Amino acid sequence: MEEQKKLDKNSIIGFILIFGIIIWMLWMNKPGPDEIDGEKGQQEQLVDENAATKEVEKPEEETTLNLADSTTMAAYQSKLGVFAYSATLPSAKEDFTVIENQKLYLKISNKGGQIVEARLKEFHTFDSVPVYLIKEGNANFGIDFTTSDNRTLNTKDLYFEPSKTQNGEANVVSMKLKSDANKYLEFRYELKPNDYMVSFTVRSQGLNGAIISSSPINLDWSLKGLRHAKSVTYENRYTRLTYEHEDDEISKLSPSGDDEETVNNVDWLSFRQHFFSSILVTDTPFEKANISSVNLAKEEGDDVKFTKSYAATMPLKMQGGELNYNMHMYYGPTDYKVLKEYSDFGIDESMPLGWGIFGWLNKWLFIPVFNFLMSFLPAGFAIIALTILVKLVLSPVQYKQYMNQAKMKVLRPEMNEINEKYADQPMKKQQETMALYRKAGVNPMSGCLPAFLQMPVFYALFTFFPTAFVLRQKSFLWADDLSSYDMILKLPFDVPFYGSHVSLFPILASIAIFIYMQMTSAQSMQQQQQPGMPNMKFILYLSPLMMLVFFNKYASGLSLYYFVSNTITIFIMLAIKKFIVDDEKIHAKIQENKKKPKKESKFQQRLKNMMEEAQQQQSKRK
Repeated sequence: MEEQKKLDKNSIIGFILIFGIIIWMLWMNKPGPDEIDGEKGQQEQLVDENAATKEVEKPEEETTLNLADSTTMAAYQSKLGVFAYSATLPSAKEDFTVIENQKLYLKISNKGGQIVEARLKEFHTFDSVPVYLIKEGNANFGIDFTTSDNRTLNTKDLYFEPSKTQNGEANVVSMKLKSDANKYLEFRYELKPNDYMVSFTVRSQGLNGAIISSSPINLDWSLKGLRHAKSVTYENRYTRLTYEHEDDEISKLSPSGDDEETVNNVDWLSFRQHFFSSILVTDTPFEKANISSVNLAKEEGDDVKFTKSYAATMPLKMQGGELNYNMHMYYGPTDYKVLKEYSDFGIDESMPLGWGIFGWLNKWLFIPVFNFLMSFLPAGFAIIALTILVKLVLSPVQYKQYMNQAKMKVLRPEMNEINEKYADQPMKKQQETMALYRKAGVNPMSGCLPAFLQMPVFYALFTFFPTAFVLRQKSFLWADDLSSYDMILKLPFDVPFYGSHVSLFPILASIAIFIYMQMTSAQSMQQQQQPGMPNMKFILYLSPLMMLVFFNKYASGLSLYYFVSNTITIFIMLAIKKFIVDDEKIHAKIQENKKKPKKESKFQQRLKNMMEEAQQQQSKRK
């Protein structure tokens, strides 16, 4: 008699829960509606992207200012009031001071005393252009305040006097906005060798009474993230404003749509641009910060230059009539290995490694192990090696899962007899089924447990690969960048949810998942669908379809991992079935278990009594 395949309820529950978690993870990481269409009104409010690369937000009066002309000079001095002295200095012109080391190149302007160009020397974009975090007016950094003669000024519009010195091996640039020879507001930058962190100090001398301390003194910092990757929407998905506040609490603004918050006691702000970050750290926490993030990458396109527009406004306090704030500016890679070197500032927490146990697994397991593998293996082979290690660690769990499936398969004839005998008595059928499980020593829920034990690993790696800086621009086979998608075909049109290209690794991963699910579902799926049960064929095709569609735009390293992982699982299952699992031995073992007296726990006895009472009540009603 041909063996009849039966649908296992517990397997269905496990599949549904697993798919639910996967869909939730994809939904949490999906592009927001603003990334797909955006509303027309919001688009009209955005700054034109092409013009924004050149705009510096100058006051209208200064657009034609000529300091060499005595008339305009007098007007300018009149506007500056107590800081008119700064306009008489030779430094009152468009000029720059450069400060650099082996990793970082910074250009600081006389106007505003701010960094107007920040270039990372060791990295390039997808099209071989040097990586700039600040360039062509995409950032502004200034302090706005009210003077004693009732003028409202912002340092970004004023001219500072520069001086460049050495402090040991460190390069130091001092920018001073002067009200006279010995009274000034100073921005001091200090850059050490081989460092991404710039020590930054804001202090004043002799300005007691020149600035009205009772009026708001605000530090304004804004930046529009420059595009660095070939897929701007994918890069934008991991571009996010992160901050530490309220006793080391880490929070974030929305990764997809526009968002804003007012937060208290801020220790640092990170303007993350996927693989690169601009971070401002303060030794004296800002009592309050108004922060915002505006999504600029609505859709894919070669002409899209920016990802998000960030802005932050923090009020500063004067002590004894003077300003004195020690801060630090980080311009560098969003690489956990690098950020960990600055753990004293806590900015390593700005890495998106996942929450709870997922982040713990990434920090203490996957990142150290993968960095070790990358120290002697090419990136693609390192992913394969990591996959093999993960499979070895999880092999006992997967073996137990497969053995449980094999036991359920052996018990299927007896379960079919129970189903036929008590077809009209569902309560009695459930009671007898549980008794059979108990006598045979089979736990039906143990089939779901291994799947749940693997979920933390699944989600941790789902978070790890798209943010692994070590994979950036590393090639393998046809994939030229394992941190981005592996396009093998460019489509002349855009497919909703899928994109305008075809990636190969997600296709291979989908095929592997489909074969794996066919092998596992063959032991629990009936040839004919039972009434009231979910369509198992739909579940069989759902997971491969999700992999094919949603992972088409994801990091190819992630798809490579799932392809290798499922391929290894397929061979492991074939090996277990052929060389380890013996149905006759399992059947004999179950028969032996049936003969042994089983001591019921209090919970089992209570459950049995409840079911018997329910059966008796049902019989009375009939």
